[in-house]
This record gives sequence, C-alpha cells and structure tokens, in this order.
Amino acid sequence: MNTLTKKILITLGFLFAYRVLAYIPTPGVDMDVIKNFFDQNTNNALGMANMFSGNALRRLSIISLGIMPYITASIVMELLAATFPVLGQMKKERDGMQKYMQIIRYFTIFITVVQAIGVSLGLQSMTGSHGQSAVMIDTTTFVALATFSMLTGTMLLMWIGEQITQKGVGNGISLIIFAGIVSGIPSAISNTISSVNAGTMSFLVVIAIAAIILLTIGVIIYVELGERRVPISYSRKTIMQNQNKRVMNYIPVRVNLSGVIPPIFASAVLMFPLTLLQASTNPYVTKIADILAPGGVVYNVTMFVLVVFFAFFYASIAFNAKDIADNLKRQGGFIPGVRPGEHTREFLNDVASKLTVWGAIYLGLISTLPFILINGMGAAFYFGGTSVLIVVQVALDTMRKIEAQRTMSQYETLGNVGL
Repeated sequence: MNTLTKKILITLGFLFAYRVLAYIPTPGVDMDVIKNFFDQNTNNALGMANMFSGNALRRLSIISLGIMPYITASIVMELLAATFPVLGQMKKERDGMQKYMQIIRYFTIFITVVQAIGVSLGLQSMTGSHGQSAVMIDTTTFVALATFSMLTGTMLLMWIGEQITQKGVGNGISLIIFAGIVSGIPSAISNTISSVNAGTMSFLVVIAIAAIILLTIGVIIYVELGERRVPISYSRKTIMQNQNKRVMNYIPVRVNLSGVIPPIFASAVLMFPLTLLQASTNPYVTKIADILAPGGVVYNVTMFVLVVFFAFFYASIAFNAKDIADNLKRQGGFIPGVRPGEHTREFLNDVASKLTVWGAIYLGLISTLPFILINGMGAAFYFGGTSVLIVVQVALDTMRKIEAQRTMSQYETLGNVGL
C-alpha cells in the first residue's frame, strides 16, 4: 500500500468517525421534541447552522455546535495577528506557531462553553406539540451535562480536523464542513421530490433550481481554475545549474487567492450571534433574529460584505509577494521588464490586488445570489450558493492535493520550481 492510499484511507476513516459522532445525542433531551422543533425551523438561522453541522444540531448531538467555534477562534486570532506584530511574528516561528495554535484551542474552549450554555438555557423553554418539555432532567444538571458533552464533541472535531490535515489529504476543517453539507444533500433531494409529489412545488421550479445549481457549479469551476501566469526568466547560469530539474517559467496567481476560507469565515461570524439570538424567547431579541434570518436583505448584504472583507484579508496572508520576490532574486530569476527586489514585490502585489478585486466580487455574488434565487423558490439551504461553493471548492482543492501527492510518489523530487 503506497503513501497516497494510506493518506486517503486515514482521511476517510476520520470522516467516518465524524459522522458517527453526529449520531451520539446529548444526555437529558427528548429527541422527538427537538426533531419537531427543527422541522419547523428549517429556513432560519437554526436551519443554516444545522446544515453546517451535518444535521448534528437537529439530533442535538454532542457535536451540535460543529466546527464553527474553532473557526470563530481562528478568525479572531488571524485579525489579532494582523493587528499586533508580536502575534504575527509568533506565527512565522516554529515554536511560536505551536503557542499560536494553543491559544486558538483555548479560545475555542471559551466560545464553545458560551454557546453550549446558551443553547442549554434556550432548550429549557422548548416544548413539544403536547406540551412536553425538551429537557427531561433538572436545569442545573442538564446545563452541566450538555456543556461538557458539547465541549467534548467540539474538541474531538478539532482534533479530527488537525489529524486529517497532518496525516491525511486536504484541509481537515474544510473537509469536515464538506462532509457535513454533503451528508444532508440526499435528504434535501428527497424532500424536494416529496414536495413535487405533494403538489407544493412545481416541476418547472425544480428544473429552474437544477439549472441555477449547474450554472453556479460551472462558474465556480471556471473561476477557481483561472489564474494569471506571470512570466519568469532565469540567467543562463541558473539554467545550466538546474538543467536536470524542472524550472518553472511563470508564477501562477489565482483569481481567487483566498480559496474557500471567506464564505466559511463569513458563515461562522453570522452563525455565532444568530444561534444565540434564536435561542432567546424575548420578543425584541426574536424580532432582531428574524431581521437577520437567512434569506432576508440584511443577512444577504451582511454576508456579501463579510465575504468580500475576508477575501481581501485572507488573500493578503496567503500571497506573500515579498517572499516570492526574495526567492526569485536568490535563484537568479526575474520578471521581464521588472527590476528584481522591491520593484518585483510591488508588481506582484499590484497583480494580486487587481485579481483579488474580481475574486472577492465573485465570492460575494456566488455566496448570495444563487441562495436568493433558490430560497425564493422554496428550496433548502443545501442548494444555495454558499453550500455549493464550499462543496465544489473543497473538492477541487482536495483533488489538487491528491494529484500533488501522486506526482511526489512518482518522482523522488519535483526539483526547483522557482518559488
């Protein structure tokens, strides 16, 4: 068994463990009441949160909060690292990176505890169709059990994500969200077919939804594979030294430098307050939650702005023009018509900035426009732009990494690629 096969099996094994955890319920709840409640709240913030948790929230599993607390903690740390040079320097050092990740884990624990307590208290007022309470044990015991269970589940998910990243193929956190969304697609299709059979949804609407989804997938693939290739020339000495190795003659700058991160970050930022607001029974708080509910104007505008912001923010982190310019100078490479060093850095930054403008607009539109159209037709979140974007992007990214692993297994070294 080669290395790539082992990594794929490890990834599948951890994802299977994630799906098993989604079926382990939090102690002390009436599952029928929870199920009926979520059946009535499929098109609001709770329905969106349930989609990202892989239906774990609908079962009130120990991983009900999903991986969102970890993502929220990562967002805060990224913003702090960009603001405070000390944290930024910590990320660049090997020992510092370990401390940086440890801070994220501690902050994840804090966010998880806050959210778990909020959900636990919110369940106290939840009742079934016959007046039965969703919580079957006393409040104090339930809050303690639920908080501990959800904290354990989130920590397990965080560990699974890190293990996939280190020992498997692809980004573990992205693959967990990918698996959660994909796991709900069959039931979403089944519900759509049931709606057509019951006469509540026209067959023409289904065709229109399918057309929007296919068009969205096509646009995503087209843009994600798009890149600008900045040409590179090397001195004759460099070419002679590397004549038996592959020397890349261009720098690929992708249209979407930030990848799948912006829609995931934006969803995490919106889900955190919406989940807490939805758990409240206060009429004013409920009204605010309704205004911010997915599908509304406020939600879509906020989503668009957040996606654009995170696209620019993360692109500035992912694409380091200074390092690329320094590496080119050391290796005897240069961009034709551009002086090595500072001028190369400025040129690459200019190219990346122009591409990021279009990449950010693309991400913002894909995250909102298909969802607005599909939601207006009465379809589930699973067919919306954000979910399709995450699924397609993660699939493409994982395929790239598998292809890279295959290349590495065929050759002992890729040689000098010029970066």
